[in-house]
Amino acid sequence: MKRLLHIIATPRGDDSRTLKVTAAFLEVFRKKYPSCYIDTLDLFAEKLPALTEKQVDGKYVLLSGKGLTGKLEKSWSEIAKTIERFISADGYLISTPMWNFSVPYPLKHYIDVILQPKYLFRYTENGAEGLVKGKKMVVITSRGGDYSQISPLRSYDFEEPYLRAVFGFIGITDINFINAQPMDALGPLVREDKIALAKEAAKIVANVF
Repeated sequence: MKRLLHIIATPRGDDSRTLKVTAAFLEVFRKKYPSCYIDTLDLFAEKLPALTEKQVDGKYVLLSGKGLTGKLEKSWSEIAKTIERFISADGYLISTPMWNFSVPYPLKHYIDVILQPKYLFRYTENGAEGLVKGKKMVVITSRGGDYSQISPLRSYDFEEPYLRAVFGFIGITDINFINAQPMDALGPLVREDKIALAKEAAKIVANVF
């Protein structure tokens, strides 16, 4: 693997529980791929392209099967650069907490920017076809409560199903989730235990990534 795109969707920096688990993953990953370039995209620090009327108009042109020209092509340039940065990666790591049962708003913004026809997917006579195939993704999350399979809160987890659906739509189906949970609901002792367990899981996943 030559290039890993690390997408960070937490504003908490060193205080982030999510990034504590990510650090364990990256420690093993760097040993396995010492020459791999890790491209860090901090969604709270970098300015993403806006989705204004012109950009939306451009999207509808692309959906119609036509190419962009003139002002629409110019207004689309920053979006195209953002998409190219995503496509050029060999693998993906997303570090994101759960916010209000789903993803933080900058991650949703990023997905809305990159998920464009002709770039990440296309429509064929057999339906939609993802254009980003054969790549792996790891998603590391932290959640205040327990949303595991056996939890009564499981049905409130819209984070993992959403991310699996979005990236599966564009062709990335090899996605491994590492969920540190619960972080708040059962107190600090349980939190530290769950972070430790998530770190061990992250190391195992990094070894086979």
